[in-house]
Amino acid sequence: MFERDYLMNILLQYAEILRRSWFKARRESDPRGAAVMLEAAVGQATDIDGATLLSLSPESMAGVLQVSGVDDRVAGYIARSLALASSYLNEAGDRQLAALRFQQARALADAYGVELPDSANELAALADRTEGGCFSEADEPALVDIEGSSLSDAAPMVETFSVSRD
Repeated sequence: MFERDYLMNILLQYAEILRRSWFKARRESDPRGAAVMLEAAVGQATDIDGATLLSLSPESMAGVLQVSGVDDRVAGYIARSLALASSYLNEAGDRQLAALRFQQARALADAYGVELPDSANELAALADRTEGGCFSEADEPALVDIEGSSLSDAAPMVETFSVSRD
């Protein structure tokens, strides 16, 4: 029962972060801020330091999450969050980091058997198509209160990392 409640809370937080990141990217024209929100959610979902996790290579990230026993459903949440963050980073002009985030998302999806679109833009397009549905009202009440968590004022992990290929 405790595990089910924990997973339900994570999935509700994911839905709320998706909603907020969409508003940040589309209504506030801040795709980088939207990516930061999604990246912060990764650390929250795993109880692993998000900055450390996001600094790993795609295969290493997948391995660490598998060894630490992350649930398949949570891994799916993380993979989709990283794919959507990749799309927002592309919009913000950070193509190199966007490519890394999508590679990380793809590695997680492959490791956990999670379906993921072929491109990050397909996932973003899905969120955009739902604008008339669940994302239509900016002042719609939150699905779950995340104000007390680090997700509401996420530190910009996007600016912390630089990727170099030696």
